[in-house]
Order: sequence, then structure tokens, then C-alpha cells
Amino acid sequence: MNAATTWREALASWAIPQPILDAAPESPWGFPVELFASRADASTATPDLTPSNRRALEALPDRGSVLDVGCGAGAASLPLARRARLLIGVDASADMLAAFAERADAAGIASEVIEGVWPDAAATAPEADVVVCHHVAYNTPSLDAFARALTEHARRRVVMELTATHPLSTMNELWVRFHGLARPDRPTADDAQEVLREAGLEPAREDWVADGIRAGPPPITDGGSRWSGWSWPPDG
Repeated sequence: MNAATTWREALASWAIPQPILDAAPESPWGFPVELFASRADASTATPDLTPSNRRALEALPDRGSVLDVGCGAGAASLPLARRARLLIGVDASADMLAAFAERADAAGIASEVIEGVWPDAAATAPEADVVVCHHVAYNTPSLDAFARALTEHARRRVVMELTATHPLSTMNELWVRFHGLARPDRPTADDAQEVLREAGLEPAREDWVADGIRAGPPPITDGGSRWSGWSWPPDG
């Protein structure tokens, strides 16, 4: 079995049994816009940059453009506003895009928004000097095609970031306690790296521990605060 298939099947194993979904008072998937907005605000509240921010910024020319795929409210791209002239956000949620545009405007930088799911939205997205994509991989069954589309839109660099383990894995003990259900322990960042390599990409990898609100919305806790960031040029 190749890495792309292993990734896709591992993600599928996270499906919640239908009886549990039917009994839930609301969908267990997704987070309110306010949580993503808090992360975006935290990303610009300090001059400190994450490793992913630094890799993106060092490749971004003065008054360059940034394409932020799965942008949420802009946590991945707003720290780059100090050098960029244009931030382009892609997200499936119109509310997320509104939060993104609001924060770009407050930062005094031009923005464009594209509502859609990547890589389907790639057909209408322009190229950019730097493409960033943070914490989207675990929602992406076809990670190989997803990453290739990111690469095709970058003139200088792609920077992808994700947690070391699935962001819901920190709740696995609770699933056993309350539902008697063992949850998966894959895929992981290591699995994602194998998919990228299989797709012909050789990303430079950095691992670190995030803290505070930058570590993400609940249920991301200690395990989920371990992050991996990868960067690669458009020629792979």
C-alpha cells in the first residue's frame, strides 16, 4: 500500500459511528469562527514568529503576495503582513473569510478571498510568491493532490504546518471512558511526510512545541501542541 492510500484510509478510520452522531446534540466537527479569530489575533499580538512564519517570511519578497489555503481568520498569513502587499485567503466558510478580510483590513493590507475547498478552488486561485497552509492536512484525504496544487501556485515557497498527531487524538482516552470506543492513533505528521515524498516533494522539516493560544482551539492540549512545519520550493 502506498503512502497516499495509507493516509486516506487512516483518516477514514476517524469516522464516528452513526448511532453516536445521531445521539449528539450538535455536530462534533468544526469550531466556531471566534476560536479561529482568537488564534489569528494571537498570531499578530507579538513580534515573535513561529518557525513556519520565519520560513515563509524569508522567501517573501518586499511587497510580495501570500496565498493562505484554509485560511480561517488568517493566523498563517497575517504575521507576514509586515512585508506583503496582498493576502489571498481560501476557505470553505464565508464567515471565516469575512474574519480574514476584516483582520487584513485592520492591518492595512489588501486582501482577496476565494470561497471553496482546496484543491477544487485552485482553478480560480492566482499564483502567489508564497503559499501557506496551516492545520488543514488532517481534513484532506487526497493529500498528494492537495500538496501538488499548493506547489503549482507558489512562485517561491510552500509552507505547510500541522500538529504532530491528529488534533483529536488527545481525546482518545475520553472516547474509551464514555463510549468504550478505541480511536485511531494515525495518521501522523510522519505519515504526511511520506505522502509528500511520494508525491515528488522533499520538504525541509522543523518540529517544535507551541504554547498558549497559538497551540490551537480545544481539544488540542499537550499532545496536540507538538507541531511540524515543512517548506519546499515550487520545483519540489
